[in-house]
Amino acid sequence: MALQELGISMSMMGVAGTILICALPMWKVTAFIGTALVVMQVFWEGLWMTCVNEYTGQMQCKIYDAMLDLSPDLQAARGLICVSLVLGCLGFLIFLLGARCTNCLSHPRIKARVVVGSGVVFALAGLTSMIAVSWTANSIIRDFHNPRVPEVLKNEMGAAIYIGFVSSGLLVCGGAMLCTSCPPQRARYPSGGYTLARTPTHSSYAIKNYV
Repeated sequence: MALQELGISMSMMGVAGTILICALPMWKVTAFIGTALVVMQVFWEGLWMTCVNEYTGQMQCKIYDAMLDLSPDLQAARGLICVSLVLGCLGFLIFLLGARCTNCLSHPRIKARVVVGSGVVFALAGLTSMIAVSWTANSIIRDFHNPRVPEVLKNEMGAAIYIGFVSSGLLVCGGAMLCTSCPPQRARYPSGGYTLARTPTHSSYAIKNYV
């Protein structure tokens, strides 16, 4: 029971983190490179909007007008994060069917298998989110070390990237715990040391009378 509660808690924290990185516009942050660079504005790029943070403390955000406004890595990340959120919500609904605290299903073996299925779905959600975050991080690092990319166009990894790695790890670990929370197989017959009584048949009774 404790393993199941720990697994669903970690999985739901991972889903909450995935929702957070989906909304945060902090996937890419302007990199400060060069000695003659005067920092007046900081640009943030997210999955749904881009923001400008000025040195005065004011921030202005704008939602992307079209899907093509995003870079290819952010386009892929948006789709993968949405898939991860759908899988996370589906895993939670499946878990509710097989949780020990619910009465949706009566047979304990079927409930255990449903919980294992929810763990597999949570693990898939974590892997999907991990692919999205790793893809974007690889693109940022590759462009940062590319000498052909101008310094003003280079970015650094934002807070959403690091939160995404943690959320993905929580989803995978929580799903693995749910997969291992299945109770062990029980023997069909109790092994209490009792032996089956032998019922005398008619033929053995007749032979005994003749002896």
